[in-house]
Amino acid sequence: MQVDLNLLTVLDALLEEGSVMGAAERLHVSSPAVSRTLGRLRRLTGDDILVRTGHTMTPTPYAAAIRDDVHRLVRQGNEVLSPSRELDLDGLDRTFTLQCHDALAASLVPALIDRIQEQAPGVQLRVLAETSTDTDGLRHGQVDLELSGDRPSLPEFRSETLGHDSLVVAMRPGHPCADSLDLRSYASWPHVLVSRRGRLTAPIDDVLAAEGLRRRVVAAVATVPMALQVASRRDVLVTTTALLSRPLVEAFGLVTRPLPVEFPAAVINCNWHQRYDSDVAHAWLRTQVQAVFAEILAG
Repeated sequence: MQVDLNLLTVLDALLEEGSVMGAAERLHVSSPAVSRTLGRLRRLTGDDILVRTGHTMTPTPYAAAIRDDVHRLVRQGNEVLSPSRELDLDGLDRTFTLQCHDALAASLVPALIDRIQEQAPGVQLRVLAETSTDTDGLRHGQVDLELSGDRPSLPEFRSETLGHDSLVVAMRPGHPCADSLDLRSYASWPHVLVSRRGRLTAPIDDVLAAEGLRRRVVAAVATVPMALQVASRRDVLVTTTALLSRPLVEAFGLVTRPLPVEFPAAVINCNWHQRYDSDVAHAWLRTQVQAVFAEILAG
């Protein structure tokens, strides 16, 4: 049997007001409409619900017994269908998962943890590294935010550009190019590439080819720290981001020089699944990420 759940709203009003007229005024409907619904409730439950005692109506023992349950169900139904859009940061107890490459994590995560703990101490942050293959973490709810240079093409995903970071060339202080780096020197010295898929070429190689130049790539590694560690021990060049990689460059005691050719800055996008569009806690998290990234870009 399929039950009309609208009957609960009328039953709640009848039990709270104790009369058909009072329930009608509360629900902003006519008294005959409430009387008809009371008739349906009586037929459905096999109980009179309200009975006349003189000039008033009195709930039956069954009605008195279910009054609190009915009121609770109606209140819960209203909460489900009218969710609160106010966020209680002090009481927020949630774990958010971010996925991003290591250089971005090194710059972003420490400041992001500080902001989150200051505003919402009950929130935990889980940071995952980029994988060598694309995953469905966003789609399946395993990842809340993905920070990368890519933008999802499917309409179920949302994306917002956080900003851009120009490219620089990192090297050890004693490298022959540490004082001056031109395009020919850039092409002639060996390079270590950062590629999570192990690619031995990058878009910059097309620019070099247009100038009749070709660089020698001695290795492709999965992470920026790995590439910078090699650069700290050998005379190799690592092309990386200027601001996001700065903490790692400084940690390895390296220096950077401007990329000696015009090349687009690296773009950083914030991607999420549309299921979180109206989630106020998720929107708050996105705001914190945006604020931290803006601070990084501002130096």
